[in-house]
Amino acid sequence: MKAIINARIYDFNKYIDFGYILFDKDIVECGPMENFKKDKNLKIIDANRDLIIPSFVCGHAHVYSIFARGLALPFNPKNFQEILDQMWWKIDKQIDNDISYFSGVAAGYEFLLNGVTTVIDHHASGDDIVGSIHALKKGLTNVAHVRGIYCFETSDRYSIKDCVKENSKPGISDNEHSSTLFGMHASMSLSDETLKLIKKNMGDKPIHCHVAESKMDEEDSLNKYGKSIIERFDSFDLLKKDSLIVHGVALNDKELDIISKRGAYLVVNTTSNMNNAVGIPNVKKYLEHNIPVFVGNDGLNSNMASEWINVLYTSHLLNQSPKELNIGDVEKMINNSYDYAGRRLGVKLGKFENGYKADFLRVPYKPFTDMNSSNAFGHIFYGLFPSFKPMDVYIDGEIEVSNYKVVNKELLIEFNKCKKYADKLWTKVKEEK
Repeated sequence: MKAIINARIYDFNKYIDFGYILFDKDIVECGPMENFKKDKNLKIIDANRDLIIPSFVCGHAHVYSIFARGLALPFNPKNFQEILDQMWWKIDKQIDNDISYFSGVAAGYEFLLNGVTTVIDHHASGDDIVGSIHALKKGLTNVAHVRGIYCFETSDRYSIKDCVKENSKPGISDNEHSSTLFGMHASMSLSDETLKLIKKNMGDKPIHCHVAESKMDEEDSLNKYGKSIIERFDSFDLLKKDSLIVHGVALNDKELDIISKRGAYLVVNTTSNMNNAVGIPNVKKYLEHNIPVFVGNDGLNSNMASEWINVLYTSHLLNQSPKELNIGDVEKMINNSYDYAGRRLGVKLGKFENGYKADFLRVPYKPFTDMNSSNAFGHIFYGLFPSFKPMDVYIDGEIEVSNYKVVNKELLIEFNKCKKYADKLWTKVKEEK
């Protein structure tokens, strides 16, 4: 058993100014220092008044995209489809299971350094579809110890039979470290025949799908099928409880009502949307429709703190008001991500209470204004998030990052092999005709 003492403690719910956390794989108890009972069998870690917070969840990622960093391709897109054609579909077409594995290793390494210990991923790998989720999970979860919720993005540009097989039988077990959803790319790359096949094979898995990332996706559905994307998916009974509707930039009010009614979640990726010039998600409107929202990075970076900042600031800009969304709304999104990921993994995440997983961060922070239960998240959002780097990172009560350095020896060994497989991917992409 271990104890962190003399800490500022905040779990996005309650704040303890001078407290302790008793933990093993799970949190055993947490309270103010006056309640701490010394025990010679405890391993004591003195936080020296550093801040202890739960580690983060990334609500939507493309782990494979980490090897695109620095890759220069001919790129002159005039719309969103051309961004896919000229960049991402060229890259993911060439990914095999070895590259999937090492992308998991590389991404896991970076996620840990940024305090992210749970990732909901949306995978694509055209060169190897069957076995790709297992390969990715081996790198991200088995080696890097990051909890993962996985799927393969079914798309008509691939073998639909293989996509459905990989989502239906991904070769990994559901447990507290890994779980699966049924992945779909987007409406514009999914025929009605494909949607029928997905419905037939999805079982009780919720979908994880890009929806209305740009107006092109919505217009494609209306022109081809006479229905909005969400109406189309709903007509095939695909919108189960806990489905992840990702992006949602071009959704209309009727679609938002359906999403709310079906118990689905919206996962926004504001930074990626700005980068692709497709628009800004109207988070205020989603919340008005009583839709639970949380945040992903769309594979663009490994730092969730910057994502939450961009959600708030762009919402202010979009609504022309600094009041329409506040940091309390952002805090709710963070808690939504813990609730969702924990439920899918069958564990409790995000609180310092008995029975919750001991996944947390130590972050040096010396406030020079009063820090208390009413303003703790304000200190974190404005004081820490702009340059966020945790000193220590724990998963299951074991330290994974110590003094800003990854300490997992197997991860360090495998990480040093990643460049070879990044080079392999680059060569394959550049040689494609």
